[in-house]
Amino acid sequence: MDRVIYGENCVYSTDCNQTGLNNNGMIAAASGAGKTLSFTEANLLEYVRSCTRSLICTVTKRRIIDKYTPLLTQRGYDVQILDCVHPDRGTVGYDPLRHISSYQDITFLAESIVKADQKREQSNADPYWDNAADSLLSAEIGFTLMTKKNATFSDVLNMHDHLEFEERGSQIFTSYDRKFEYVAKNAPDCFAVSCWKSFRQLPIKTASCVFGTLNTVIDKIFTPDLREMMAMERQVDFEKLGSRKTVLFVCTSPVNPALHCFVNLFYAQMFKELFEFAEERPDGMLPVPVHVIADDFATGCKVPNFAEYISIFREKRISVTLLIQSESQLESIYGYHDAVTIINNCDTYVYMGGMDVKTAQNISLRLNAPLDEVLYMPVGQEIVFRRGQRPVVTQRYNILADPMYQEVTRQFEQRIKGQVR
Repeated sequence: MDRVIYGENCVYSTDCNQTGLNNNGMIAAASGAGKTLSFTEANLLEYVRSCTRSLICTVTKRRIIDKYTPLLTQRGYDVQILDCVHPDRGTVGYDPLRHISSYQDITFLAESIVKADQKREQSNADPYWDNAADSLLSAEIGFTLMTKKNATFSDVLNMHDHLEFEERGSQIFTSYDRKFEYVAKNAPDCFAVSCWKSFRQLPIKTASCVFGTLNTVIDKIFTPDLREMMAMERQVDFEKLGSRKTVLFVCTSPVNPALHCFVNLFYAQMFKELFEFAEERPDGMLPVPVHVIADDFATGCKVPNFAEYISIFREKRISVTLLIQSESQLESIYGYHDAVTIINNCDTYVYMGGMDVKTAQNISLRLNAPLDEVLYMPVGQEIVFRRGQRPVVTQRYNILADPMYQEVTRQFEQRIKGQVR
């Protein structure tokens, strides 16, 4: 039976029918408190032992991938690596354009990209500029899909890179006008043409601002390395994640915030695709449950629509464990109301200590204990909250004493020594 480890003597079944709880969890701990070792690695061992769920795991340490891949492969998992830091070391790529099947998908993708810049979303700027940028990007995506066989998002980016426009009288003229006019003759009401007309009707100064808005976001997210990764022959297949035992490692960087935007764009599209795949099934559920361990979840930018997604995960056999540093960090990215929604939809909450006073105050209320007991909690101690149960004050899971961990570590070190020689 699949289990999840949250701490010493806090090992629970993932059978929602048995527990009556969802499998969403939140781990709040200061940097360096051991989230990766005592939770991520501990639960990777559970997948090695007996899990039947698919897993998508965000990691910032490549050694974790190298350490656990051989054993997971031996246990029958299709292990895939989406490496956003060094794409040439990955086994799969991710091209968002390959998952487009409707006009709604185009709009969703365009909005997700434009809103990936968290600073813009938190500003007081008129949303008109972002909406206009959405429309321009939607036009470029729609046109690329209509006119290019086996189109990729790199084709969209290439089109945008070569977009030029100038003012003639009261109108702007662009380097793509003739191409859009040709499409309009055959399909005057098509989505791409409609979006393009919206951009063409803008005054030159407004068009320049819209173009600049979109340029900033694209340059920030789609680095040359990521453009290379999107062109890989083997791509992530979201449907297979929900129909075959799979472990997908998503490798990102703790020192490159721009990668968080790309990873969260990936997550937004992945959740949407998994949900729609489940909806198409007779029972409305994924054949194979999918769990996501999202490290550094509240860093860089937010996953679009996540507060809405998490409330419907259980019925589709999707679940997440979110690793954050504090509730304040979560609120700074998602806003107060969405942060509360996300926390309330996690039936398990593990607090491993930290210096954030607001988080400590909330924990003291949940625990019904003085604030100083939470603020000065000993290193290595944690509090596990499960909906409908009394809190458990325990120690973080001692993975170093786990015989399987010791064996996995020994084999990994031997492989490293062999490579060095």
